[in-house]
Amino acid sequence: MRYELDFSALADYWPDFLHGAIVTLQLTAIATVLGMAIGTLCAIGSRSKRRWLSRAVGIYVEIVRNTPFLIQIFFLYFGLASAGIRLPVFTAAVIAMVFNVAAYCSEIIRAGMDTVHPGQIEAAQSLGMSTPTIYWDVILRPAIERVYPALTGQFVLMMLSSSVASQISTEELTAVANNVQSFTFRSFETFVAIAPMYLALAGLLKLGFWLFGLVAFPRRRRLGTAL
Repeated sequence: MRYELDFSALADYWPDFLHGAIVTLQLTAIATVLGMAIGTLCAIGSRSKRRWLSRAVGIYVEIVRNTPFLIQIFFLYFGLASAGIRLPVFTAAVIAMVFNVAAYCSEIIRAGMDTVHPGQIEAAQSLGMSTPTIYWDVILRPAIERVYPALTGQFVLMMLSSSVASQISTEELTAVANNVQSFTFRSFETFVAIAPMYLALAGLLKLGFWLFGLVAFPRRRRLGTAL
């Protein structure tokens, strides 16, 4: 028995695929902004002289890095529902993505902060710079600039991992594909169709992060031009 490909069955569902792609981008955008902010705070906390704070951040990071993302999202959606806290599927997906990506961003940013030479911090202190200014201009900005490619790669991976949110019926791209294949009985064609969509979304994100990097890190742009 030969299987005949028929992509025409998907033609009526392209608006649904587009909606799923938009929801995927929305999830990624929110997770990127909030995850970056929380990850930065956690990176600072992990280097704190207050042992309780650095240990708390360490425990959080280890929990996230050593448990599957699917378990994390199930805990937030089904686990909290069992305790009487019912979150909308979109909200649960966003919180899970932020919770996950912030932990990885924390480690990436912390590694970047560790590359800042102590002499630069001492020089800034001798000039009478305030602690917030030192953290921003001397530590954080150079650190984030150094690890920016790793951060952007993590955000793209988070976009791809958003497909897990389909397991709680969040209407992102994979969930839409599951619905479409259940209507059309064309599973192979459906998932073949969304593969280039994910490639396009990943390319779009990389382009956006590259353009943002040119604006946020002019020194990197000048170095690239010089090379």
